[in-house]
Amino acid sequence: MEHLITEIVKGLVEDKDNISVTKDEPDEEGVVVYHIRVAPDDMGRVIGKQGRIAKAIRTVVRSVASRTGEKVQVEID
Repeated sequence: MEHLITEIVKGLVEDKDNISVTKDEPDEEGVVVYHIRVAPDDMGRVIGKQGRIAKAIRTVVRSVASRTGEKVQVEID
């Protein structure tokens, strides 16, 4: 899953070396939280106008996770 998120974000940002995707341990409900960190200059590219790109990233990741029965959440830090 981390690889998928990294590849999606690589296509959006200018500074591909400053992409960091970390994974938290599942909480009591079994939800795994993935944190995306990019360079400050690329933050707007990942979030998009009115959060549309961020929403699309979350949708794709949730769709892939649902196929394997996982519960995921994506946060952009």
